[in-house]
Amino acid sequence: MQDKSLSKYLKVVKIMFIILLPLLLVLSALSGDKNYGLLSVIFMIVAMLPFFLRFEKRRPEARELVVIAVMAALAALGRVAFALIPNFKPTSAIIIITAMAFGPEAGFLTGATAAVASNLFFGQGPWTPWQMFCWGMIGFIAGILRNAGLLKGKLSLSTYGLCSGFAFGWIMNLWFIIGFINPITWQSILVAYISSFWFDLTNAVSTLIFLLVLAKPWLKKLDRIKVKFGLME
Repeated sequence: MQDKSLSKYLKVVKIMFIILLPLLLVLSALSGDKNYGLLSVIFMIVAMLPFFLRFEKRRPEARELVVIAVMAALAALGRVAFALIPNFKPTSAIIIITAMAFGPEAGFLTGATAAVASNLFFGQGPWTPWQMFCWGMIGFIAGILRNAGLLKGKLSLSTYGLCSGFAFGWIMNLWFIIGFINPITWQSILVAYISSFWFDLTNAVSTLIFLLVLAKPWLKKLDRIKVKFGLME
């Protein structure tokens, strides 16, 4: 009975998370809110809720949290290492791989944490919570698709990598449009998306390349670690 109640509660939390967090970001941009640090902290707290609730029944061990922290650090360092090549980075690929190995909640937390950690080098600002949402949802959706058996082959993985690269740019364009374009018209929106096409294409292609290179060997090692230490069961 308790398990069923927890399961229902988790579903409610996820629905609220998917609906309310984008709304929070949009309202913050429209109101000209300058409390970016506070918004990021609130975002991180809400982002962690589904993750910790998911493991509430069996009390997650420190080693499980360490794995997530390590993957988030790798995703952040990957972004920093390829900073000289605009939008060409392994960050999304590492987040997707983490989600495929450990599940949607782990994927989201890795993506959200990687955004905050990497922006310690690039600078925090109004873009930080949007990046947290984008990378978090890339991981979250990847985990859901993997659990549904839809990310098994190279073709499906490559397709998702390309789509996630473009989706990241398209959502970030919304922040740019809301925050900097006045007045907002269909023409200005079209110009914004056309202008970002090559950046979005570079991000999508880089995600595809890094997935093709890293997914098989990394998933093999992560699955071995997962089985050996009984992680994310």
